[in-house]
Amino acid sequence: MKAAVVVFPGSNCDRDLAVALRAAGARVTMLWHKEDALPPGTDLVAVPGGFSFGDYLRCGAIAAQSPVAQAVARHAGRGGFVLGVCNGFQVLTEMRLLPGALMRNAGLSFICRNEPLLVASDDSAFTRGWTRGQEITLPIAHADGNYFCDDGTLARLEAEDRIALRYRDNPNGSRADIAGVLSENRRVLGMMPHPERAVDPAHGGTDGRALFAALAGALATA
Repeated sequence: MKAAVVVFPGSNCDRDLAVALRAAGARVTMLWHKEDALPPGTDLVAVPGGFSFGDYLRCGAIAAQSPVAQAVARHAGRGGFVLGVCNGFQVLTEMRLLPGALMRNAGLSFICRNEPLLVASDDSAFTRGWTRGQEITLPIAHADGNYFCDDGTLARLEAEDRIALRYRDNPNGSRADIAGVLSENRRVLGMMPHPERAVDPAHGGTDGRALFAALAGALATA
């Protein structure tokens, strides 16, 4: 698996994602936001957490207009895999690669803690390492993780089994407890929890390791 990790001014989880991907066997390139093309042969683009461009204007809004975002959109358009974590999820919704929007947490405060989640779908290259209905624990760290979509979009997400993860206790007010969603072709995943912060026993848990292992396995046989 050949992966590219995007780096914006303000990204702070790019190295964490690179470490997790390399541990799963990926060859990783760090990709600066001003690049307008992906490295040849890229299988997966990972858009990390952090505070791209200082979260000015709206979380992910400026990053979505960067040169690299156009390259990511082209990659997704031809069926490439894309993973957006936390701020990366916000960027992907701003790019309209995923539906909905991430709003301010219902409690109007930044939340940083380990959070119990339920695997809502195991039918994707990202989630097949878990089992539908399985409870996992991943860290969250966000102030704008309150997922919102309209009634029609929610109905489609439900009907098409595109809700990847749900919060067990909904810490931020997300509609239908949604913590992560998939694109129509199931090759783009956006999620607020941080799987890259749960891949080593030193992290206090390894539930995130299954996501990277499943991706590596799927792309090795693609």
